[in-house]
Amino acid sequence: MNRLMNKTKNTIVANQIEEAKTFFERSRGLLGRKQLSQGHALWIHHCSSIHTFFMKFDLDLIFVDKNLKVQSIYQNVKPWRVIIPGFSARSVFEFSAGQLNHDIIEKGDELYVSN
Repeated sequence: MNRLMNKTKNTIVANQIEEAKTFFERSRGLLGRKQLSQGHALWIHHCSSIHTFFMKFDLDLIFVDKNLKVQSIYQNVKPWRVIIPGFSARSVFEFSAGQLNHDIIEKGDELYVSN
């Protein structure tokens, strides 16, 4: 299983990444789930904004550009919200709320995915 690493801080951001690449996977996202386990993230490719309609839990979000450079971070996003971070975002990593802090990740950090 792939891990999300912070190249800038030399830290692990997520121990397990699930990828949503197809239209159906991206559309479904985390809908219907009650939570994501600690250290688990969903990586939604080709995604520059998200909504949390019908979500059952709060989210932490990392929006990245095409090179996986952090463009914006949102913490404790409640259900029934729309997040539009800006034009440079190309994908998003979604976590259960409470998993991200400044020791792990900050805007401008460079990320990568490893096995």
